[in-house]
Amino acid sequence: MGIRIVHPFVPPARLRASIIRTLRENSLCSLATVTPRARAHVSTAYFCWSPDLQLYFLIDILSVHCRNLRTNPSMALAIYRSNQRWGKPDRGLQLFGNCVKTRGLETLRAGRLYAKRFPSYAEWMQEVTPKEGLLAERLRTYHFYRFQPREIKILDEWQFGGGVVVTARVVRE
Repeated sequence: MGIRIVHPFVPPARLRASIIRTLRENSLCSLATVTPRARAHVSTAYFCWSPDLQLYFLIDILSVHCRNLRTNPSMALAIYRSNQRWGKPDRGLQLFGNCVKTRGLETLRAGRLYAKRFPSYAEWMQEVTPKEGLLAERLRTYHFYRFQPREIKILDEWQFGGGVVVTARVVRE
């Protein structure tokens, strides 16, 4: 499945390059979900992504945000380096879309992408030492979730200028 990142004034290749640069520079994100009582809930997670711009998280299935996703798949993410300095060029993303629990082959795909990005995850899952075995046991209560963005707000002052936020749509083909 291909994707197009659409903005009326910025070429798709330039948008994609900026997005990928920000994803590569960061490994943590803040994710926001909606509770059944329509309240916001925020959490932090490590993420990986695929070439078709699907983001994956390994999350405890008993967590509040997973319970929220079971009733409402709407999610927003913020990805940025927290050590950026005010007044200097900044870079970050806000992504809006839906998130669902992976199943079958997609879970295997997410696991491969996650292990490639976080080699310690692969080591823990192989239970190399007793300590890693305990971590692997805990991680087995977690599950991969896939976030599929439909809209991205890109702040890349190095690319687009100071204070400029570019809003782009993600079109899946």
